[in-house]
Amino acid sequence: MSRFSPLVRILRLFLAERRAAMAAGVALAAVAAAAGLALLGLSGWFITATALAGLVPATALAFDVFMPGAGIRFLAIARTFARYGERVVTHDATLGLLAALRERLFRGFAEAQRARALASRPARLLFRLTADVDALDTLYLRLLVPAGAAVATAIGLGVGLSVLSPALGFVAACLLLGSGLGLPLWLARAAERESRRRAAALEALRVRAAEIVSGQVAYAMAGRLAAQVDAAAAAEARLAAADLALNRLETAAGAGFGAAAAVLLAAAAWAAAQLAAGGDISAPQAALILLLALAALEPFAALRRGAVEFGRSARSAARLSHALDPGPSAACPAPPPGMAVCIAGLRYTPPASTTPLFAGLDLTIAEGEHVALVGPSGAGKSTLFALLLGDIVADGGTITHLPCAVLSQRVALFRDSVRGNLTLGRAEAEDTVLWRALAAAGLDEVVRALPGGLDAQLGEGGEGLSEGQKRRLALARLLVRASPLWLLDEPTEALDAETATLVLTQIKTLGRNHTIFAIAHLRREAELADRLIRLEAGRIVADVRRGERGFAELLATLRSG
Repeated sequence: MSRFSPLVRILRLFLAERRAAMAAGVALAAVAAAAGLALLGLSGWFITATALAGLVPATALAFDVFMPGAGIRFLAIARTFARYGERVVTHDATLGLLAALRERLFRGFAEAQRARALASRPARLLFRLTADVDALDTLYLRLLVPAGAAVATAIGLGVGLSVLSPALGFVAACLLLGSGLGLPLWLARAAERESRRRAAALEALRVRAAEIVSGQVAYAMAGRLAAQVDAAAAAEARLAAADLALNRLETAAGAGFGAAAAVLLAAAAWAAAQLAAGGDISAPQAALILLLALAALEPFAALRRGAVEFGRSARSAARLSHALDPGPSAACPAPPPGMAVCIAGLRYTPPASTTPLFAGLDLTIAEGEHVALVGPSGAGKSTLFALLLGDIVADGGTITHLPCAVLSQRVALFRDSVRGNLTLGRAEAEDTVLWRALAAAGLDEVVRALPGGLDAQLGEGGEGLSEGQKRRLALARLLVRASPLWLLDEPTEALDAETATLVLTQIKTLGRNHTIFAIAHLRREAELADRLIRLEAGRIVADVRRGERGFAELLATLRSG
């Protein structure tokens, strides 16, 4: 695969999302550049023609100052409006593109396996969704827009000068395109290595800084704080060195544009003199040619910053392109009628192991059953739940289950309103449904007492509520989801006995018409179940129902709350 394939993929995505807006932005930029160039040339022609006409009274009286003046005013207004429109359209298109890209990346990063890999490096995930995505605005704002405007201007200038002299127009267009595009291409190639080094140093610096802030106490206690600070300082030094190298290259490119502009102006002056001496053009037209040549390279100079940042954009595109097409999330197939969970021939080997954890596991749970999965740590209980939820992918076998909702020992609440936390997964739920769920979970009076009620804002992780209230809010969210299958992962872990009893009583009462499949380490959690399944080393070693021999003995193996 070509190293530019990720960039091509990103550009195709951009075109698919905002093709019309992107084209409009380039067109407006071209109009603004062309209007500016035409304004300068017409002004030079007008000033020269007016001066020459004023030398002879008869000519001065006959000279029409109104049409050129009107043309100058029109070009000035057109340039202003086109520049304003270009800024609005291009930036709106860019922000929309980056927002759509972040959504697609978030969905891609949420896929099984990839999410687990990134979860261990949250700073890297944050960098991908922020700095890496932001780096891609260079492709459109600083490369496509100025390049399109510059090429259109060069071609337009060549066509315009061809009216005076076909040879002059052709040569001018070739010189402009050759030098105007050649210098940015050289700069992009020369700066690619340093640009990539800068992006790597910037990521390292941000990660180091985040690690120091979040773990400074642990680093200080371990005597590693000074080493972490030195590592951050080293990353900053690499960043400064890369910035210096890039600034030198950009300065060299600026000097190259200056030299090219001088050569173009000298060539235009010589050509204008030859044409004027031969009587092919007038003195005002010669002034027009000189002024057009003077500013002709200005649209191309805008490509310098984009060329410098091209390497950074290419690096970001390469790191993000693999997550752009996560593919449609396949819904879990429905189990046979009357069944809530069906697992057949499940095979799975953990990444760091060569021994399978599950080698042909079979398990069925009927609708309406309350089942507790018990067993020692490392038996595979959490892995089995992760396989059920699609967080990890099985090596073989089949898993089918009814639509499910999860209540785990770690309640996932966000810095949002009570309503926002309740409607996660069911955004269309009405307030009556929310209040009914809160009442069933025994939390309605608490929420009514909060400023704003359902619109009351919670802090990070549900701050503002007690641990028991957080757990009951998560339980209310299960009711809002209205899923027939509840997956419970140690739902009362870390709760005091009184709060745990209240939560378990509510689960038992509210889950009467639901299928419950729970991981239980505590006896109080397993006592909710009508069926106990013991898992050891990935194998089911016991499966007993309430009232059957062994049920009480299996309960007795669990630690009390």
